[in-house]
Amino acid sequence: MHDNTVFHDPSPLRRAVWWGLGLAAVVLTLWAAQAVAVRWEDQPNLRQAMRDGLVCAAATALGALPVLAIRAVPQRVADCLLGFGAGVMLAATAFSLIVPGLDAAGQQGLDGIRSGLLVSVGICLGVGMMLLMDRLVPHAHLDADGKTTRRVMGRLSDWLPPQVMLFVLAITLHNIPEGMAVGVASGSGMEHASTFSMAIALQDIPEGLVIALSLRTAGVARGRAVLIGVLSGLVEPAGAIVAALAVGAFSTLLPWGLAFAAGAMLFAVSHEVIPESHRHGHETWATFGLTLGFCLMMVMDTGLG
Repeated sequence: MHDNTVFHDPSPLRRAVWWGLGLAAVVLTLWAAQAVAVRWEDQPNLRQAMRDGLVCAAATALGALPVLAIRAVPQRVADCLLGFGAGVMLAATAFSLIVPGLDAAGQQGLDGIRSGLLVSVGICLGVGMMLLMDRLVPHAHLDADGKTTRRVMGRLSDWLPPQVMLFVLAITLHNIPEGMAVGVASGSGMEHASTFSMAIALQDIPEGLVIALSLRTAGVARGRAVLIGVLSGLVEPAGAIVAALAVGAFSTLLPWGLAFAAGAMLFAVSHEVIPESHRHGHETWATFGLTLGFCLMMVMDTGLG
């Protein structure tokens, strides 16, 4: 089923209201983060998870802001940026989640085979969780013409939200594993947690740009598209806090948490980012971007950690 609802640019007053709401949301988020940090002064890993999650959210917002000034980006460039993000996420999954997960399992007394099996099960659980959410949560993906393909279960089509809300839900599903991965890395006190979070934030910048541009293609007003792009990143600090709390409360869950986050990231890359980067026929550009992102993340993980 396709829907091609068009949203017209609002008046200057309405645009100011949208910007005011967005600024208020950012200020309230930062205030809440500071309040929690003061209360949890004896939990530095939790504070770091919150801080790193907010940095990722800020990076997504930074990527969305240029849409206020630019009309469009060549599609091959957008696909190359998506490929870059996929490469960063793949390398982060391998070097910052799976390898530390194997090490953590080994430190708990497991041999190589059992460590590999534990991490494999955790990866499969992460993929299964994301697949379940993908099937149960109504959401939509935009095509090149700004139309959406609704993906629903059963009678959910009777009460689906409008087109934009469906797309926002798709963005949320995509950002959840990134926030979880940041939270697991920071909450566990992992040695390279800051480098890992920096890499996730780096790939969030082009991601925020592509999100806002996609909304513009669908006919969403410029200011509203940017605002939705900014707000879409707020799920990452939320996911980071939840994951950090879980890992911090039960140290034996560390290899499981790392593997689970790795599985969720693999699902997002394979099911969402790579297909999206190939959908317009620019597979070569997307592959160049993926290779660059993978190599950059590998260098950051091995050289800056």
